[in-house]
Amino acid sequence: MAVMITDVCINCAACIDECPVEAIVDEDENPTGEETYYVYADKCVECVGYHDTPACAEACPTEGCIQWSDVVEGMPSSENRKSKGTPVVE
Repeated sequence: MAVMITDVCINCAACIDECPVEAIVDEDENPTGEETYYVYADKCVECVGYHDTPACAEACPTEGCIQWSDVVEGMPSSENRKSKGTPVVE
């Protein structure tokens, strides 16, 4: 997974609206059953080829909600990415 949404998510849908590859689903479709939005690892491209930084994190009003996660082999990754657990936008 390129980015992950933490439990501080307020379910505002800003990230869903901005994702260019529709990798984010709301709490009703979260496969983990958690009441937060979810990023599908096999779809997230970290906005490489679309934006300079992940658009979901830029749109998110909750500080630190969207963090870097593991890189998935074969998926694009941002040259600006930081370590796992670090907020994408600080």
